[in-house]
Amino acid sequence: MAISIKVTVIAVRMFATPLRQPNVLTQSQKMSPGMDGHDKPYQYEITDHGYGKDAVKVLHVSRKGPVHTIQEFEVGTHLKLYSKKDYYQGNNSDIVATDSQKNTVYLLAKKHGIESPEKFALLLAKHFINKYSHVEEAHVHVEAYPWQRVCQDETRTTINGKCEKGTAGSCDFSSIDDRSQHNHAFIFTPTALHYCDVVVRRSDPKQTVITGIKGLRVLKTTQSSFVNFVNDEFRSLPDQYDRIFSTVIDSSWEYSDTESLDFLKAWQTVKNIILRNFAGDPQVGVSSPSVQHTLYLSEREVLDVLPQVSVVSMTMPNKHYFNFDTKPFQKIVPGDNNEVFIPVDKPHGTIYAQLARKNINSHL
Repeated sequence: MAISIKVTVIAVRMFATPLRQPNVLTQSQKMSPGMDGHDKPYQYEITDHGYGKDAVKVLHVSRKGPVHTIQEFEVGTHLKLYSKKDYYQGNNSDIVATDSQKNTVYLLAKKHGIESPEKFALLLAKHFINKYSHVEEAHVHVEAYPWQRVCQDETRTTINGKCEKGTAGSCDFSSIDDRSQHNHAFIFTPTALHYCDVVVRRSDPKQTVITGIKGLRVLKTTQSSFVNFVNDEFRSLPDQYDRIFSTVIDSSWEYSDTESLDFLKAWQTVKNIILRNFAGDPQVGVSSPSVQHTLYLSEREVLDVLPQVSVVSMTMPNKHYFNFDTKPFQKIVPGDNNEVFIPVDKPHGTIYAQLARKNINSHL
């Protein structure tokens, strides 16, 4: 059975690529006369448009007794209006100012609080659609700053993993769950970026909710190979039976069902799945015969574990580490070298794939 996928590009960064519905006459196109300011037929047509406020930074603190919780976001809001009279005629009467959109971010955060990027983006997008009848589409992009609570062992001095003499208590914790977490102190842990895009269209009762991981950089020193690939006159790379595998993972996925979904838990679940398929068991690891195979296994497990996800996309660029050739320097360092490598960021290979459930429409 073939997979039917309708593709609409949503940029990871703040709206670098506008949303489009190709070959569909929108309500805004029907209502705009296609005239210039002199009421003459115009030879050009605005086929896509929109405006908004980007990079609105907000910190929300939830204070429940002595235990505080924080969420820091960068928020972008973009609106598409039914009318194009602001473009064609310079009539601004329908424009909700970008400054007003910025104020809306802060006021809704104050009124409703912030739980997760997705829920806050849905709150904002639905507000713009419900508040302003002349808004056809609202697109909200949120990037979450990676704050985590300071843990007990992070407040104590350690040397080679052991507590320094004179330090009270023990620094040896069997797992992160055994740590005592601080009530109101946080540490910035930029392991990966949690972002989301939410699009609500007045003509479509089902909102689009896309969540993503960006910048998850990983490396393992063994159990990665790449052999038996095309061998022709253009090939110079030998078979690699054991190599360093390093990549910076970007992944995005679309939810088909968001009712009663714990967005933060789902995001962490996807991150854990990716790390598990890359690294394997802590003691024995897992074999990676190619970047493609590791990528596919991660995407397949995401769909297996999270039924609310309809499609998942992933990109894994190779971050190469090449052996430094010590053969000309045998008098200085005799023997083979498998300890010193040269990091080479460019050029790099890029591997990507999108895995979808059958018979779906995707906006990825």
